[in-house]
Amino acid sequence: MGSVVMYGSVSVDGFVADEKDQPGPLFDWLTSGDVPLDESGELKVSQESYDHTRSYWNSIGVTVVGRHVFDMTDGWDGTPPSGIEHVVVVTHRPQPEGWDPEAPFHFVEGVEAALAKAQELAGDRIVEVAAGEVGGQVLAAGLVDEVRMDVVPVVFGSGKRFFGLVDVQHLLEDPEVTIQGNRVLHLRYRVRR
Repeated sequence: MGSVVMYGSVSVDGFVADEKDQPGPLFDWLTSGDVPLDESGELKVSQESYDHTRSYWNSIGVTVVGRHVFDMTDGWDGTPPSGIEHVVVVTHRPQPEGWDPEAPFHFVEGVEAALAKAQELAGDRIVEVAAGEVGGQVLAAGLVDEVRMDVVPVVFGSGKRFFGLVDVQHLLEDPEVTIQGNRVLHLRYRVRR
């Protein structure tokens, strides 16, 4: 079974979006370099960010997101982002009306059930959990093995927290990876058990 990784771009003060649910400059690092990150050619990063991010993206089997992220992205038009094979959506609501049942999206109630479905689909590949409310719930349930964050030099002051509403202390190990790219610092921590 692959590891469970909570991941997201984050402001230095710990937010994944501002009060209006907008990421602002959090993804500017994805266009701050000259090395294409994907086939679209729209994402260009520094060589350091490419080496770190591309290998991570290639190891993801499934991404787990909340219904809010799914709705905000319009379900990525039925195509999982970044070449990921499946997306598991944590939701209490059914899939949207008219949704293509062949799209590789799975609508599951509760984070434990979502993680079980994601691990089934991912096999020995990484299960990525989006930072924010769902990521915080998965961390609180003790199901996260690793936290990866792309720290961007911006201060939001308030907004949507990286760890959601987590209100209990969780210890992480010292960072295993610290890589500086253009306008980003990539960090990787194991969750202490």
